[in-house]
Amino acid sequence: MEIDVLGDWQRSHYSTQIVPELDGKKVTVFGWVREIRDLGGILFIILHDREGTVQITVPRKKLDREIVAKAERLQRQYSIGVKGVVKKTEMTPRRVEIIPQEIRIFGLAKQPLPLDITGKVSAGIDVRLDARVLDLCQERSRAIFKIQHEALKAVRTFLSESGFMEVHTPRIIATATEGGAALFPVEYFDKKAFLAQSPQLYKEELVIGFEKVFEIGHFFRAEESHTRRHISEFVSIDIEQAFATAEDVMQILEGLIHHVCKTVKQNCVKELQTLNYNFEIPELPFKRFTYTEILEELKKVGVEIPWGEDIPTPAFRTLGEMHPYFYFITEWPTQSKAFYIKPREDNPEICEGFDLMWEWIELASGGSRISDKELLVKRLKEKGLSPESFKHHLKAFDYGMPPHAGWAIGLERLTMMLTGMKNIREVVLFPRDKFRLTP
Repeated sequence: MEIDVLGDWQRSHYSTQIVPELDGKKVTVFGWVREIRDLGGILFIILHDREGTVQITVPRKKLDREIVAKAERLQRQYSIGVKGVVKKTEMTPRRVEIIPQEIRIFGLAKQPLPLDITGKVSAGIDVRLDARVLDLCQERSRAIFKIQHEALKAVRTFLSESGFMEVHTPRIIATATEGGAALFPVEYFDKKAFLAQSPQLYKEELVIGFEKVFEIGHFFRAEESHTRRHISEFVSIDIEQAFATAEDVMQILEGLIHHVCKTVKQNCVKELQTLNYNFEIPELPFKRFTYTEILEELKKVGVEIPWGEDIPTPAFRTLGEMHPYFYFITEWPTQSKAFYIKPREDNPEICEGFDLMWEWIELASGGSRISDKELLVKRLKEKGLSPESFKHHLKAFDYGMPPHAGWAIGLERLTMMLTGMKNIREVVLFPRDKFRLTP
């Protein structure tokens, strides 16, 4: 089939801008064929673009044979352009249709399609991910990523207006940020290198001079856990602030979450309706529980965890039932947190670290950082890490390192909270995990 050229055609309206008030006006729309209904004397074509859908109505006996023939060649997911006249009607849900005067076909789609783009026939997550580009054409998928887009805009606005400067740190690094084996090695000329797990060390160094920084970027962990909330490539939202404590940045974090929730509720009404999901804008301040208080709460319901151990997932699920909202867990055992989290001066067994929880899911982690070089070296050794491997980071502590604190949020988990999705792969355009490297 011959493919048409775009030529001098330019879009006049998106689908949702075609309204009854445009009755009799000429318009140009672009998009893809979503559905075709042939009733004999009349052909209905549902065109979808990034905003929604509009009906193209082809009355066979009233239009030129050339236009009708072009319409009859259309198949689902063909990309097309339509020039036509808007007509007010009571026969469509939006009371409007377009009568075509010219149709151009720009791209074909091989039939049958691997997915039902209307969403009427469901498919498993792996089938959808194998045909991800097509899956992202569905209204449900577009709603998820519109919400994520609005959330990111809100994050940047809030942090910028709070005096933070956006930065970009390296993704190819020579030393593990947090130790451990969850690293992806890469060939870097004749040197050994890794993909960055987080911007932690760099953002700490950047508070010398910039004081308040934030970064939104991709990071990588060789994640062995194959669950609905773990992936190997993820987007982290990080901040670091000089002359600040854990409590200072906790207030920034809860303010940010409140702002993001409020913005999404205001700007994504249609998308939330599409997902049939609703959430409450959280009240400030968020509740704060110490690690010890959490263990005591769990013990009362028959879940006993020895002090100093991590809280397992089943216990977190129990907590989520007890606290179905945002809350902080503070005063964690020092040994349970990363080497750079500051131990409390009055009780070194407890640190100034915190986690932000949403029900049972950890959304963010942060705390006051160690700003004393000797203490940092001691903590590195306690964690079984070589100070020599961190020598370039330790140099920064010879240049007047101030007291500082920060946190990191996983964008994907935040998006799960905002959309009601239960599988993290739903909120990643092209997810990567232990078993998926394509598409």
